Amino acid sequence: MDFILQQFINGVTVGGIYALIALGYTMVYGVLKMINFAHGDLCILGAFIGLTTLTSGAFGGLSTTTLLILAFIIAMIIVAVAGTLLDQLAYKPLRKAHRLAPVVSALGASMLIENGIMLIWSPNVQVFPNNLLPNITWQLGGAYLSFVQLLIIVGAFVLMAALYFFVHHTRLGTAIRASAIDQDAARLMGINVNRVIALVFIIGPVLGAIGGLFIGLYYRQTYFTMGWTYGLNAFIAAIIGGIGNIPGAMLGGLVLGLFNAFAAGYISSSWQDAITFALLIGILLVRPSGLLGERVAEKV
Repeated sequence: MDFILQQFINGVTVGGIYALIALGYTMVYGVLKMINFAHGDLCILGAFIGLTTLTSGAFGGLSTTTLLILAFIIAMIIVAVAGTLLDQLAYKPLRKAHRLAPVVSALGASMLIENGIMLIWSPNVQVFPNNLLPNITWQLGGAYLSFVQLLIIVGAFVLMAALYFFVHHTRLGTAIRASAIDQDAARLMGINVNRVIALVFIIGPVLGAIGGLFIGLYYRQTYFTMGWTYGLNAFIAAIIGGIGNIPGAMLGGLVLGLFNAFAAGYISSSWQDAITFALLIGILLVRPSGLLGERVAEKV
């Protein structure tokens, strides 16, 4: 029972990270009906920027807590700018092109960002300092919950709840949902669809940057190809929950995180990727549109 509880804690921690990254995929798909394959690399770009902020020495007079908050803020801002440039340069010129063109552009952008990270930070594994967060661990029965796990779990759930409230209870959120249903009709209602798309390419990368920094703080390392690995898992999470469905992305991330944790604990971590795809295939055979279904038209 203690082992089950420990794997549950580990699964929710990783699942929260998957969910944050998956939200970026599902928001872009919901509005543009395309997959932003460069999103995972943007997330890891956030981890590298945060690590540089923490270790550069430029903010040596700040406390550790203030420095960590500053690292998150700088990473969020720079990755949001990168996401906006990505939309303007790689996707916007292709919005009226064949649907294959943005996919190829996204793959090219992914390779560009990945190799750019390698050139700037080197192909070596970059290690996060070990004194950034309090070394506190709580015992829950026979299981253990560390401070970094608590931070990730609480942070992920707060951000997911805030995004859900924003999308469903604000005017801008209504504009996003309307644009996701029918862009032409949204324009007729006075909605600036281009501005909505730009907003989506800010929100998604910001959440991704936070997820990337969470990865670095949890595993205490990052490397330039990590974006593809976590991006692929987050994309699978979005499909499992229902691509284009924001609550589905949240649920899919948690389901995938828990499934991976128990698969690694009871079977083998070396089979984790194969088991992940087996889960995806199994869910799609039973629910082709995902657990909560792909987002369809609704009255807004």
